[in-house]
Amino acid sequence: MKLPPQPWQARAGAKRILAALGADTRIVGGAVRDALLGIEVADVDLATRLKPEAVVKTLEAAGIKAVPTGIAHGTITAVSDGGIFEVTTLRRDVSTNGRHAEVAFSEDWQEDASRRDFTINALYADPATGEIFDYFGGLDDLKDRRVRFIGDPLKRIAEDHLRILRFFRFHARFGGEPHPESLEACATRANDLMALSRERIRDELLKLLCVADPLPTLRLMLERGILVPVFPEIEAARLADLDRLVSIERALGQPCAALRRLAALLPADAALLDDVAARLRLSNVERKRLVTTADRLTKIPATPLPLAYRIGADSAADRLLLAAHQPDDIAEPLKTLAAWQEPRLPISGRDLIALGVPAGPEVSRLLLRVEDMWVEDGFPPDREAVLELARQALASSAR
Repeated sequence: MKLPPQPWQARAGAKRILAALGADTRIVGGAVRDALLGIEVADVDLATRLKPEAVVKTLEAAGIKAVPTGIAHGTITAVSDGGIFEVTTLRRDVSTNGRHAEVAFSEDWQEDASRRDFTINALYADPATGEIFDYFGGLDDLKDRRVRFIGDPLKRIAEDHLRILRFFRFHARFGGEPHPESLEACATRANDLMALSRERIRDELLKLLCVADPLPTLRLMLERGILVPVFPEIEAARLADLDRLVSIERALGQPCAALRRLAALLPADAALLDDVAARLRLSNVERKRLVTTADRLTKIPATPLPLAYRIGADSAADRLLLAAHQPDDIAEPLKTLAAWQEPRLPISGRDLIALGVPAGPEVSRLLLRVEDMWVEDGFPPDREAVLELARQALASSAR
């Protein structure tokens, strides 16, 4: 079997980088796996016998930018004509602790392959000839859509506990029957997840949630108690809510929002969602978006725009999708949201002062009241119309 020619290989930047690195370099991992499955390749990783310093020297001599993104672990980012490639020197593990590895550089392709997680991720290809190098049966596993650890699954997990979540993410993506020994090892060592940084857990969980159909894999994870150590709040009973959400997203052509899918799996409790956001080290924007889903809609609004103005278009879409029972419930509101551009209140506190409102807290209070009236009236853009709303608000407050 050979790697079919890939569109990225025809790009000028890729040609320059591959020509500079020469025969000591192969394509590795996901770029090989996905190409063989006919999936568009998003990221290209290269493995090389060249030591990191030699990679930098070779690239720079060819006029290619070399960024030492992870030089201590052998990784250089090569940038040329818009093409970005991770170039990593062959390695072997010297010591591991479940979170980080100390590595030494190698010149042995199979030794490098043996430290990778799954057989389907340990496939290499010669960029010139397309020849595939498979040291652990990855091609057969790829044909059967089987995710299998290289060697002893327990040993692989002991080297890096994150491989438990990676096992399920790749299983969710590629399907097939779970490899029994690999699955059993993940269940046995599930408590190891507690030793990982929250950021690493977050990244894997959110990627898993955004595969085309995460339901079968999540059900398997819950049956085997994989999530209990880190997310005891996620229960099997809530899979029906996620199933409905995914179906509606698919029917309406909505892109996946991992936080929305996560919200479907959690109780609609603001304090709990805030705690989950803190555990996952979400950004302030992400944290607010997740917590906002706690206020679930009991009725689909005639227009979603007032809601979008208050909480943002993304959060409004989240709440519509989480509330819907059928795609038709929210098809039109979502179209309205997609075409909406957030307006700006055409008056300010200075205008209220000009109307006779004393400077101070009363200006802010009255401006908020005018803004509410403006929103209720459908965001009229005319400044004079909004000033009339301000006069009405001022007269009302004087009574």
